[in-house]
Amino acid sequence: MNIRQQLTQIVSDAFEKAGYSREYGNVTGSNRPDLCQFQCNGAMSAAKEYKKAPIAIARDVAELLKADSRFSMVDAAAPGFINMSLDEGYLAGLLNDMAADSRLLLPEMQPLTIVIDYGAPNVAKPLHVGHLRSTIIGDALYKLAKFLGHRVISDVHLGDWGLQMGLVIAETRRQKPGLVYFDPDFTGEYPEEPPLTVDEMNFIYPQASARAKEDEAFAAEAAAATVALQNKARGYYEFWQQIRQVSVDDLKRSYDILGVSFDYWYGESDAAPYIEDVLKLLREKGLLQESEGALIVDVSMPEDKEPMPPMIIVKSDGGDLYGTTDLGTLLQRMRDWNPDEIWYVVDNRQSFHFKQVFRCAGLAGIIGDDTLCIHIGFGTMNGKDGKPYKTREGGVMRLSDLIETVTSGAYDRICQSDVIGEEEEKRKAARMVGMAALKIGDLINHRNKDYIFDLDRFLATDGKTGPYLQYTAVRINSVLSKAREQSLKPGKILPPATDTERDLMLSLIGVADNMLRAFADKAPNVICESLFDIATVFNKFYGETKILTCADESRRASWLGLLELTHRMLIILLDIIGVDVPEKM
Repeated sequence: MNIRQQLTQIVSDAFEKAGYSREYGNVTGSNRPDLCQFQCNGAMSAAKEYKKAPIAIARDVAELLKADSRFSMVDAAAPGFINMSLDEGYLAGLLNDMAADSRLLLPEMQPLTIVIDYGAPNVAKPLHVGHLRSTIIGDALYKLAKFLGHRVISDVHLGDWGLQMGLVIAETRRQKPGLVYFDPDFTGEYPEEPPLTVDEMNFIYPQASARAKEDEAFAAEAAAATVALQNKARGYYEFWQQIRQVSVDDLKRSYDILGVSFDYWYGESDAAPYIEDVLKLLREKGLLQESEGALIVDVSMPEDKEPMPPMIIVKSDGGDLYGTTDLGTLLQRMRDWNPDEIWYVVDNRQSFHFKQVFRCAGLAGIIGDDTLCIHIGFGTMNGKDGKPYKTREGGVMRLSDLIETVTSGAYDRICQSDVIGEEEEKRKAARMVGMAALKIGDLINHRNKDYIFDLDRFLATDGKTGPYLQYTAVRINSVLSKAREQSLKPGKILPPATDTERDLMLSLIGVADNMLRAFADKAPNVICESLFDIATVFNKFYGETKILTCADESRRASWLGLLELTHRMLIILLDIIGVDVPEKM
């Protein structure tokens, strides 16, 4: 058990021994660290049940806890708090237990099968800044869940079967009418060379999108091409297969720069074979209704406080919608993996869409009561004007351009230092520092909040930034390397000699609980806050302590053991949020 669970068990035992229910013994970190390290507020909840003043209940429990040698202080405070601080020998023992445990004192838990849907790029379109948050939030949650022992499956969920495909087909046919893919009478072998390069696709889609807004005939042509593709018209389907592969190869290169990979590269097209089964389930349940030529499902519920419009399943032209393919994807995932939970890391603007999809899936029996579907929403990355981040020209910035911006900024700062000499080493470090700046600048914010992209602030080596965390890890590794050069070895961690050392120990034993809280709330910012707590107090400890020159061998070995555990903790947490650490900074 982690420390909070251990303390909860101890305090729950005391509540029971004092004649009260164990359920009131929950322990949390103190909100007044100047008074104590941990607290229990259960006496105030128990007061109503036992018709007794909360301070009286708190005193009864505190008296029992005072006899426990694991506490250095236990106090009952008005109106009914139980304040506690740990015995320093017990605290050191916890740190030694943590150092010997690969799971960092995390509790064993029933592993869940979790599918995480994030990224969601569109084929034939480059990644842009709007894809950043979904990708790095989803990747952090994926790695956190895996570290906690769950079976986790990541799926990028490509947008490869909707209107954007019809737009690309229609515009390409307009620009290159001679391509054999558009000849309905062609029966030969199609060319091995793809019909479009990545650059051509990135140019054609914006043209097609703009044209469709101004030209009704072209928009209708694109819609018809979409339906033809979804019906697997031979030339269109071959054209689509080839540009899909070109696009996916390019997307993989971009994700590789971000340090992100996926277990599966499924898309809306993979859900298409399941749509007939979805329609069958909806018909069997009597849920499908016809409305103006379209097929819809009423997903409203009596408890709805606002109108809930029906979900359109099939358009009047016979085409599928995003919701239809989402239902097909859900059915596919249930049949392939039978997950306990499915998480959708998609921006807040899609919350209504997912409410409809989840309701419809439940009504149809695609998912049962034992499968939990969760929409993990997030806000936007904004410029200094408070509006969604744009290029200087006012367009949506490509993610590759944003990455180049932060990497170049990191390189310029590294070149101002003489710590790193070789050019290749500088470039490598710049990529790591730039990615850390970008990811921490995003993830330190709660995912539901919008935030301002500020490159100078993100690249700073002080404050709550990625480079600050990397610098701290590099500093610790440097001390440990010097210790090895002097044949000095880490040893058993002793009770703290200073207040700052105690604070560092407390920040470390709180990590397991922070991981569980980040998982429960689907909030990577909790991991970031834990990292900054550790880094801040470590740097203070480092500034106050002469580690390598300490004459007391056991104390020096203890400090090296504490540094080794601190470094390990930083690396584990940084890895969860996708940040690498350079050798030098």
